[in-house]
Amino acid sequence: MSSAAPAQSTAGSSHRVVSVAAVAALGGFLFGFDSSVINAAVPGIVAQYGTSPTQTGFVVSIALIGCAVGAWYAGRVANRLGRPRTMQVAAVVFIVSAIGSAFPGGVTGLMLWRFVGGLAIGAASVIAPAYIAEIAPPALRGRLGSLQQLAIVTGIFVALLSGWAIATAAGGASQDWLLGFEAWRWMFLVEVVPAVVYLLAARTIPESPRYLVATGRSDEARAVMASMGQEITDDDLATMQRQLEGESAQKLSDLKGPKFGLLPVVWVAIILSSLQQLVGINVIFYYSSMLWQAVGFAEDDSLKISVISGGINIVATLIAIACIDRFGRRPLLLLGSAGMSVSLVLLAYLFGTAPVIEVAATSTCADPCMQPTLTGASATLALIAANGFVIFFGFSWGPVVWVLLGEMFPNRIRAVALSVAAAAQWMANFLVSTTFPPLAATGLGLAYGIYAFFAVVSLLFVWRVVHETKGRSLESMDAEYSSA
Repeated sequence: MSSAAPAQSTAGSSHRVVSVAAVAALGGFLFGFDSSVINAAVPGIVAQYGTSPTQTGFVVSIALIGCAVGAWYAGRVANRLGRPRTMQVAAVVFIVSAIGSAFPGGVTGLMLWRFVGGLAIGAASVIAPAYIAEIAPPALRGRLGSLQQLAIVTGIFVALLSGWAIATAAGGASQDWLLGFEAWRWMFLVEVVPAVVYLLAARTIPESPRYLVATGRSDEARAVMASMGQEITDDDLATMQRQLEGESAQKLSDLKGPKFGLLPVVWVAIILSSLQQLVGINVIFYYSSMLWQAVGFAEDDSLKISVISGGINIVATLIAIACIDRFGRRPLLLLGSAGMSVSLVLLAYLFGTAPVIEVAATSTCADPCMQPTLTGASATLALIAANGFVIFFGFSWGPVVWVLLGEMFPNRIRAVALSVAAAAQWMANFLVSTTFPPLAATGLGLAYGIYAFFAVVSLLFVWRVVHETKGRSLESMDAEYSSA
């Protein structure tokens, strides 16, 4: 009987850790939903406001500027307010943005509210992985950190699914639906529901132990760690205190280093974050309905393909969760880069060699224009390659980069370094998302050739530079890149 109690206690602690991490990851769900809801809404927005390809790209990508700003300041806000309170602020911003985007009053208003939503996405992109890394035991940190990416891809899937369902029910994204509002407006309004859940759930989770230590509340930190199944000694607390001392005063100057003005670990994080986006993954989730229509698929079929890709992304992320603490971070990144490279090269070839026909104006080209058309075996092969790309990204670069960003920084710079890395990621995302519609009008083969190039670069970068972090405590990685 005496041996059963510790086992039950350990199981209870594990369940507690998972439940707390899941709440934090709800921010990732909203991150995925808010960033991808535009996919199905694009045709309705183009019909409503008559936007050009360049304007369409900016409407889609303006949120990413907000993401960069939100990510930049999120770490400092979290150090001032605490992690759960920052999550609550982000939830309120999600709610306001969803309502504003549904009723923007014009293209300029839509851009404004998309930017506001981006602030919340950026904050969620920083706070969730940092918080999960701070509360998770080392043996579970990879899998729990992957919950963030699982939540993101689930949010993407739900956004694509709800967009398809609403468009199908209304007869198209630009058609009137409930209460006489166009379908695309309802696509945004649906986000209010998970945002309210996030707001309420964030009130139930404990503060980060490292934040508590940094603010002189060591007894509370000890209690939180114990509830997570991590008993810490006075020496552990003293070590943590030394490493976290002054965290709330972290500033950009703390990141200065001998190589090109920044510490090596910061450069590694910036490049990892940028490459995650430069391979073009979000073209699939922001523009896939437009992409497949551009090569001959009907609107309803294009939306169905998008939903299928979103479901595949979830399955791939579940694979990552099962493998990341078993095989490590580097092997998954290397395998993912290799698979993405092959998939993207094939897509570039198929799009670049497809027969070209004259079509009416679309969201990717002005009236009229010449676009590639895929039929038969080439269309099937393109669908396989595109979803292969999603699979290889989904079990590697999608979740693993977020886990690495939560693990790789020394505690003394973690908050501000995470903000810089996440801001770089959003700026790279903005670059890809803004340029895709004009690139698509020029030639899809060129666009996917560029993404293939960066996939090859990602393989070489991980092989030469990235270190393994599996199973190591956050404190033990302080000097990992100091000699890089």
